[in-house]
Amino acid sequence: QVQLVESGGGLVQAGGSLRLSCAASGSIFRFNRMGWYRQAPGKQRELVASISRDGTTNYADSVKGRFTISRDNAKNTVDLQMNSLKPDDTAVYNCSANLLWRTYWGQGTQVTVSS
Repeated sequence: QVQLVESGGGLVQAGGSLRLSCAASGSIFRFNRMGWYRQAPGKQRELVASISRDGTTNYADSVKGRFTISRDNAKNTVDLQMNSLKPDDTAVYNCSANLLWRTYWGQGTQVTVSS
């Protein structure tokens, strides 16, 4: 059973920073890819950033240069450092992990950016 627990969300003013963390049960090295998705009210869920087992990263165009995804295999965590936050970044952020043909999800954490 895979469990993903997110933390670090909250309320921040535009231009501020937040760091999200996703803690996995067991080793994250088994996952071929982990990522962060977000869903704003009335919008579809979108990929924010992902990181593969080999460390290859991928970012949505809207967050390039502002967000950084990283993984710590020793701590079994994947973090998302979010800088220069904008009101459009307001959403529920979910951690995901891909293992073979399955995708696992965390419960989500709310990020609210005020203008």
